[in-house]
Amino acid sequence: MSIDDELRWDGELTVARHDRETGTTFVIRIDSTRLGPASGGTRAAHYPSIGHALADAGKLAGAMTLKMAVSDLPMGGGKSVIALPAPRNRIDSATWSRILDIHAENIDKLEGNYWTGPDVNTNSSDMDQLSRTTKYVFGRSVDNGGAGSSAHATALGVFEAMKATARRRGLGTLDGRKVLVQGLGAVGGDVVRLAAQAGARLLVADTDPQRLEAASLAGHTIVPADEVLRTSCDLFAPCAMGGIIDSAAAASIPTLAVAGAANNILTDAAAGEVLRSRGVLCAPDFVANAGGAFHLVGREVLGWNEDDVVERTRGIGRTLDEVYSLSEERGITTEAAALLLARTRLSPASTTAAATSATPAAAAASPV
Repeated sequence: MSIDDELRWDGELTVARHDRETGTTFVIRIDSTRLGPASGGTRAAHYPSIGHALADAGKLAGAMTLKMAVSDLPMGGGKSVIALPAPRNRIDSATWSRILDIHAENIDKLEGNYWTGPDVNTNSSDMDQLSRTTKYVFGRSVDNGGAGSSAHATALGVFEAMKATARRRGLGTLDGRKVLVQGLGAVGGDVVRLAAQAGARLLVADTDPQRLEAASLAGHTIVPADEVLRTSCDLFAPCAMGGIIDSAAAASIPTLAVAGAANNILTDAAAGEVLRSRGVLCAPDFVANAGGAFHLVGREVLGWNEDDVVERTRGIGRTLDEVYSLSEERGITTEAAALLLARTRLSPASTTAAATSATPAAAAASPV
């Protein structure tokens, strides 16, 4: 993968920095500020190359633009990727502290045009440290004046997406249905809990032995990580890293529906076409996983309370009904329908309407 190719990305801005002392490269990509300052979490991971880090940041930033637009939130899309010299669990605390301080400096230099929050391998305590250098941070711990982790809100939104998708696919409720959840982290673990309460029969996959042991003790069926795309289920919920379903996987995955928390579940538009041709109903990820954005942006920018966040998050099911209806009316994939809906809301007319209805808190967050 070429760095030159990734720098031809058509978003608004790419910021990159390398720290020789830690061997870490920092990437911030601002995809759009049309609806407001760009917003997107900070992901820390070990990448095969800087080109891969740039590509990941670009895709994730674009997904954030769509998520904010389709969710009617007055923010744009961006993403931070911290390309580590080794896996996160091999980075010592002193090195990690330096990495966070440098990342905070990078964010602060953008002067409010980009806000960040927790993502893969970052959490509320990391956001607390960033906030000592820059104020453009979501998801600080409650003790430090923030909204805390967005994991539960994300999981609740995915659960609502699962229910809406099951209904639309003719499965009825989740009660008695085989639901396969890939990834048992903070979000996936909560998705499992909610689905189990709804009566679903849970199949679970993860690479962490302790998570699998806990899931087994709870009575869930363990699926080997490399068997996920070959395991029959009624609904597949990817809640780990994205890029899980390409065209080949779409042609054979033994499920009736897909709805999960992972970003960029489909590798390309062709995979969505294959799923559609087979009658597999797929919830666009940037709609299904918007609960975290409602929690962070709603609480820390728009002044919402917890009830407001829950109400908007439960509305994800209604948004998906709109997406599914548009998909059927136009004869297009659900991904294409969600993109159409988001881009309509990103149009100049929609932008003007959103600006006139924004709250004072949202207006205060707008870039200068």
